[in-house]
Amino acid sequence: MYRVKEAFYTLQGEGAQAGRAAVFCRFSKCNLWTGREKDRAGAVCDFCDTDFVGTDGQNGGRFESAAALAAHVRNLWPDKPGTPYVVCTGGEPLLQLDKPLIDALHTAGFEIGVETNGTLAAPDGIDWLCVSPKADAEVVITKCDELKLVYPQPLALPERFLGIRARHYFLSPMASPSAPEQSADPIKQSNTRKATEYCLAHPQWRLTLQMHKILGID
Repeated sequence: MYRVKEAFYTLQGEGAQAGRAAVFCRFSKCNLWTGREKDRAGAVCDFCDTDFVGTDGQNGGRFESAAALAAHVRNLWPDKPGTPYVVCTGGEPLLQLDKPLIDALHTAGFEIGVETNGTLAAPDGIDWLCVSPKADAEVVITKCDELKLVYPQPLALPERFLGIRARHYFLSPMASPSAPEQSADPIKQSNTRKATEYCLAHPQWRLTLQMHKILGID
């Protein structure tokens, strides 16, 4: 069974695929935080601002088979020209994403992107792999398409991950978990300046901003 918090059609908001239409499939559960506020202080990833608990979000649910979930995702893609693209995210998608689901999504015509914290091995067949390390969690994925690091993290400095082979290296400024999406978040503003300065001093890295939040879309 696959447990999905929410699924929706939108634009990819950050990184190398920014601006591309995609179905986001957000899986429930994460191995670095329970998703519950009472556990945040003791979590490895204590700055997460995403609700991935349960299956009660938009188009969320429990799916008994890979074929059923792939059909659900396909129904969210418009009947228009363009290569269907699905982003499997979370929570931590690699707790659930497996070869049968990858095969089913490919059969449905999708290119498959994955956004993972990198602590779990990735199954074969993923078309675009984005690794986003968190704190001092061990990263076992050593090759990906995109390394996207939330910045700054005292336990996850960019220098620590230069051994990961990636086509793109991005810094994403950390926001306050409690800040409303459209607010002027002083933490985010300060961290954007810090990330900008780091990219200027280390041009291997590129700055990425959360375009979907700037535009006010999902």
